[in-house]
Amino acid sequence: MKPNKRILIAPLNWGLGHATRCIPIINALIAHQFEPVIASDGIALSLLKKEFPQLESYELPSYHITYPKKGEHFKLKMLKSSPKMMKAIKAEKKMVATIIESHNINGIISDNRLGVYNKNLPCVFITHQLQVLSGNTTWLSTKLHQKIIKRFQECWVPDNLGDANLSGKLGHTHMYEMPIKFIGPLSRFTKSDVPATYDVMVLLSGPEPQRSLLEEKLMSEFLKFKGKVIFVRGVVENDCHSYKKGNLSVYNYMTSSQLETAINESALVVSRSGYTTIMDLAKLNKKAFFIPTPGQFEQEYLAKRLTNLGYVPSCTQDEFTIEMLETASTYKGLSVMDYEVNYNKLFGLF
Repeated sequence: MKPNKRILIAPLNWGLGHATRCIPIINALIAHQFEPVIASDGIALSLLKKEFPQLESYELPSYHITYPKKGEHFKLKMLKSSPKMMKAIKAEKKMVATIIESHNINGIISDNRLGVYNKNLPCVFITHQLQVLSGNTTWLSTKLHQKIIKRFQECWVPDNLGDANLSGKLGHTHMYEMPIKFIGPLSRFTKSDVPATYDVMVLLSGPEPQRSLLEEKLMSEFLKFKGKVIFVRGVVENDCHSYKKGNLSVYNYMTSSQLETAINESALVVSRSGYTTIMDLAKLNKKAFFIPTPGQFEQEYLAKRLTNLGYVPSCTQDEFTIEMLETASTYKGLSVMDYEVNYNKLFGLF
């Protein structure tokens, strides 16, 4: 009997979104008789190890991505961090070569990890950003990103190809000389028709210090709120624990199954406008309120686009007040775009 092919799957550690959208891919690999091997760092690696304790996992060098306290300094911070990042990518590439050789890896799936590829293996890059928005330097950030993508045999975009899509101009641009595959929105969740237990769910994630700054602001605002609130801080620790604070049920983090239940049971979700969160909420057909990470052009664009289309209200972090939640009832909310992924065909590359 032939051994299962081993596929290295490596999400970027930038909040939890890249890791969580790899969960359905990992499950599909297992269902199709592949053996996934996980590689990442920080909370992304911690989360996947908790979700898949039976799988081999490796810690890759960290890119050390952090946000400035002021959003307008985001580009400058990224620029200053770039030498460290390039060093980490170089170390990552070297480590990947070692893992491939010592653990008989047959293919690679990288979710935005720039050094996780090998010219001797079939390699896939997952991204919803064929265009990388960065203000007046969008042309440059897009060109650099596309140059990286072209090192891979295929690029999988987790969105629909047509007009009914979630990523807008981020994931829909002309890219010649590159096999792009639109694989539909990815989500680890399944919708359940259950009555609402919570009036609002607060769902936090993302790099520091902005995650903590938003937590502090929302904690203060929601203590004035009269309804029932479940508050998930997005801090992955050894144990999942919770406590009560006024009308809030506060959790440090939740497993996928706990989170699926909690979101299904919540009438409204307040969160960042990260792309993975958008895909999850669309799958679960939820009403939401978005507060994009200050200075992150991608999240600001996605929030503004969905607000302009009449799906989800949004505002800046500084502007938010609890009274703004009343506007959510006038918006349509997010809804699923049915898209059945043909994993047999998709995994044919390996």
